[in-house]
Amino acid sequence: MEKKFLPGMLICLSISASFGGCGGNDTHATKNFVYVTNSSSNNISAYTIDATTGKLTTIAGSPFATGTRPESVTVGASGKFVYAANFGSGDISAYTIDAATGTLAAVAGSPFAAGIAPVSITADSSGKFVYVANLGSGGISAYTIDATTGALTAIAGSPFAINMPQSITVDPSGKFVYIPYIASDYISAYNIDATTGALTAIAGGPFHAGSAPVSVTVDPSGKFAYVANQFSHNISAYSINAATGTLAAIADSPFAAGASPVAVAVDPFGRFAYVTNSGGQSVSAYNINTTTGALMAIAGSPFAAGSIPKSVTVDPTGKFAYVANQVSNNISAFTIDTTTGALTTVSGSPFATGLSPSSIVTVKGK
Repeated sequence: MEKKFLPGMLICLSISASFGGCGGNDTHATKNFVYVTNSSSNNISAYTIDATTGKLTTIAGSPFATGTRPESVTVGASGKFVYAANFGSGDISAYTIDAATGTLAAVAGSPFAAGIAPVSITADSSGKFVYVANLGSGGISAYTIDATTGALTAIAGSPFAINMPQSITVDPSGKFVYIPYIASDYISAYNIDATTGALTAIAGGPFHAGSAPVSVTVDPSGKFAYVANQFSHNISAYSINAATGTLAAIADSPFAAGASPVAVAVDPFGRFAYVTNSGGQSVSAYNINTTTGALMAIAGSPFAAGSIPKSVTVDPTGKFAYVANQVSNNISAFTIDTTTGALTTVSGSPFATGLSPSSIVTVKGK
């Protein structure tokens, strides 16, 4: 199969604050929210999560306008701000979140300039920095976050010269960045300067992955990284050196997935991993060996999703999983069996979105 650049084959990524607030163990929030970028209708759909059933209810004012062709969405570590990377208009839409209702309001100065064809966006766990992978200009745009307003300011040296990044992930410690290259079958790794946010290459990289790696996810402990290899139909798994950020393949990696896996999410407790199979209209589910990082398929996996599932996230309580289905224009919602990790469809699922939902995140409300 010919390799092609497929913008929006992203991570949710999603397991920590760096991926939009999928982590967190507090189950006492009165409301949690879901945000989805709709790349063909140029907006973000927003929902509240029913804490008991997992059902989604559209937030007043949703959908919220973005730039042209939003491909990726993230939530800052503070849970106060949402950022969307607009592939078509080459910029970033920024919003404040009403903590009680989930309503979005544009940040003053938004949108903020990015590079050509920004395809992926992530925020670090300290709440200080945002990083954007620009597929067209082949670099990483980096920004500091104003903790009060959410406004973005370009970091000195940005954009950082990186060859055609497909997506971008920051580990939960906020020290390392991982970037897959769909054309070269490698993962590059970078250190983050904790003061300035600047990036420097990690010695020993890049690290070999499978065929057409499109996204990287790091588990909440920061010990393991998982890479969705779209064309080899599997997941590469690595242990992370906590001091250096280097990757080492774990025993028995790669692990089989469904057809054309493109995104991975790990639950907030690091027990289960979920993979969207864009060619199989399904979600593969795995138990994670918390000592070795190895994956073991969960009974009943894969679980049926919609047409071309692109992105997956787990809510902050670890009770529900949500999948953005690009072609069926909806969200598949599942209840997670907290003992086994198996998925059961939520009543009323799938829930309608805008056109071509590409990226999905959850965030803890107040």
